[in-house]
Amino acid sequence: MESVRFSFPAPEIDESVDELRKEVRAFLKEEVRSGGFIPVTDCWCAGVDPDFSRKLGQKGWIGVTWPRQYGGRDLSALHRYAITEELLVAGAPVHAHWIADRQSGPLILAKGTEDMKRNILPQIAAGKCFIALGLSEPESGSDLASVRTRAARVEGGWEITGTKLWSSGARHCQYMTVLARTGERDPDKRHAGLTQFLVPLDSPGVTVRGIRDMSGVEHFNETHFESAFVPDDAVLGAVGEGWKQVTSELALERSGPERFLSTFIVLEKAMQHSAAGMNGHQAAVFGSILARIRALRAMSLGVAALLDQGHSPEIEAALVKDLGTRLEQDIIERLREFWPIQMKQGYGDEFQSLMSDSLLRQPSFTLRGGTNEVLRGIIARGVGLN
Repeated sequence: MESVRFSFPAPEIDESVDELRKEVRAFLKEEVRSGGFIPVTDCWCAGVDPDFSRKLGQKGWIGVTWPRQYGGRDLSALHRYAITEELLVAGAPVHAHWIADRQSGPLILAKGTEDMKRNILPQIAAGKCFIALGLSEPESGSDLASVRTRAARVEGGWEITGTKLWSSGARHCQYMTVLARTGERDPDKRHAGLTQFLVPLDSPGVTVRGIRDMSGVEHFNETHFESAFVPDDAVLGAVGEGWKQVTSELALERSGPERFLSTFIVLEKAMQHSAAGMNGHQAAVFGSILARIRALRAMSLGVAALLDQGHSPEIEAALVKDLGTRLEQDIIERLREFWPIQMKQGYGDEFQSLMSDSLLRQPSFTLRGGTNEVLRGIIARGVGLN
């Protein structure tokens, strides 16, 4: 069997990226100092603050890779990466705009109508428009080829009927990108007949219900569509091309630093906690974790470089998410060796609060964005083992 090589090219990072990083870091430091936000763990899912998103929009730090005519700054994926890293490390409340910036905006840029690009993209870049993902469904989680939400042709457009589940932040969003079946389901061609739509969530026939997780946060949602009408120009891309588009989007969703930095702020606080008296075992644990983060960062940057070059690195992205989300969980488990978590509400300092919140949120890390078991199937097929 021919050997398969993964590609994680080391990107060339110019001075403008480092200067932007320093600017973002200084801004976040001042925001924390002035009480602009309180750092949270898993901030890209748990931290919802539309006002903070608008602050970032005013700084020009959302949609930075998009053309200026659509509200962007024509910067590289590495500029965006630097912004993303700094926000995650600081535990900033970025969830409101996160998916629109990372995934839905690029989809509109590539497949949307000119009207969408001119009217929606600038609003996303300003931190004023938020978009949720309508992919998973009840009994159809990571197996997106089995979705049953249907879009039926009617005069002037389509009527969408079905239910989407686990759509992060949908209650705070104006739109959802919905993957729906527009053709007959063919058992031999499971990926055929799927189409993506951009659906306003205030449309008649659309209801959104929050789902509270163990940490008490309702970032997951269930969205029901009952003959919800959308016009023809709500189609993203070509009818029947939804599967191809979604697989390209998943490279964006699975490869970013949010897949290994969700609990970084807890690690940072733990190291500060130990600075005065770290023993040899603690030093070994911290060293092991930091080595894994360094390796994952190099891999994630490599995927960013591939995306900048116009590639769709689905296998590399799956590897980053599989390894990264397990690391996020491992960080909390290893720290618990030294600091047992007290779950009593209001107990302890900021560090204990971050630890307890992370423990409640960590089971979802290896589920959202595709379970790790599904990702390993993608990787196995990619290397010819399945």
